Amino acid sequence: MASGILGSARLSVGHSLSTLLWAGLIFALVNLVLKPILIFLSLPALLLTLGLFMIVVNGLIVVIVSHLYSPLFVSSFGVAMLAGLIIGLVNFLVTRILESEK
Repeated sequence: MASGILGSARLSVGHSLSTLLWAGLIFALVNLVLKPILIFLSLPALLLTLGLFMIVVNGLIVVIVSHLYSPLFVSSFGVAMLAGLIIGLVNFLVTRILESEK
């Protein structure tokens, strides 16, 4: 979804479904392992910005995944932050919808 919004010149995952699934799996694993560490290390910045620094943390995770998985191309850190913001918003909406159905 983020690739469709930002354009393939800025963010590209590839054209096959398997590439997209692998990128999602690697993103989930990096999110699971590194995100708590990054949140702990950036806690002062998160508190100072009232949580808005999470956009930077999510962008950093997108950059890390792009370095780990070469079919994922990110042109700049700004694009990675926008992609992290879009991914975070979609994740929030999906979680909110699934919680409201219970």
